[in-house]
Amino acid sequence: MKIAFAGAGFIINIHAQAARAQKDVELIAVVDKFPEKARSLAHAYSIKYQFETVEEMLKACHVDALVVGTPNYLHAPQTIAALNAGVHVMAEKPMAMNSSEAYQMLEASQKSGALLMVAHCWRFDPEVIWLRHQVQQGYLGKIIRTKGYGVHERWGPTGWFTQRVFAGGGAMADVGIHALDTARFLLGDPQPESVYARISTNYTDYDVDDTGIMIVSWQGGVVSYIESGWWQPHMDGPEAATQLYGSKAFGQLFPTYRMEDSHKVDPGFIYPRKEHCPQSLYDDQMSYFIQCIGENKKPVPGGEEGWVNMKIIDAAYESSKSGSVMQVK
Repeated sequence: MKIAFAGAGFIINIHAQAARAQKDVELIAVVDKFPEKARSLAHAYSIKYQFETVEEMLKACHVDALVVGTPNYLHAPQTIAALNAGVHVMAEKPMAMNSSEAYQMLEASQKSGALLMVAHCWRFDPEVIWLRHQVQQGYLGKIIRTKGYGVHERWGPTGWFTQRVFAGGGAMADVGIHALDTARFLLGDPQPESVYARISTNYTDYDVDDTGIMIVSWQGGVVSYIESGWWQPHMDGPEAATQLYGSKAFGQLFPTYRMEDSHKVDPGFIYPRKEHCPQSLYDDQMSYFIQCIGENKKPVPGGEEGWVNMKIIDAAYESSKSGSVMQVK
């Protein structure tokens, strides 16, 4: 299987390392408008071809799959170009600049038959999977509410992440979406009904947000409270840390356990972890993507899951502007 990469920055290095660890996979091409960055990635991972655009790559060589890890404004055009050419795509989160672009990506996948996966990596974390199993087995009872965190303490990104024209949104779209998707996964991917949010910029001079909270009401009655932030003076939990309040028990991630009355079920995960986002997380994600291609199986999280997440993020920004609860359709 021949895999190409759009982008040559930090996250693509992680994905390239994950691809290199798979069997029967060739890292064939890298696309980046900065030739020196492309050369560096190509040298590090023995990648044969370098291009400045996805369109050039599609004309010049055969590619089975493309991993898109460019700035957010490029996700939709690069993904759609590849899907239209029959190339399977795994796109980084956030899926796109907004839900409209995300839907166009989903449509391109449906029309071409090429698979589309969105890299919501926390669904592949062993601790997240363990807590999802607790929910599925009914150990927590009916979930009433959740609380989750997508926050960076005394740290934040630079460059294109902080510019609305390239990123679309700030901390809510960047790390808040991790907490959002983790909650959705734990709950079994419910559909949203409404969103109320307060989003602002307080710790930086960015033209995107660095602080946010949102409350998502799901079909079925569960309510999720989610915090987002860069450069915060404190965080209650690391990225994707989530608490589940059930009718029978309480469960949480990082540290991960289940508490029923005074009885604590400890699965034995070490906390704090040596690396909160270990390479193994991305290795497992890449393995699943390749498996889906080999079996022609629709990936989850796919275009639909990514699109719903973007609808929620859009609604959060609209709610914050208007001061009103926004219905999600």
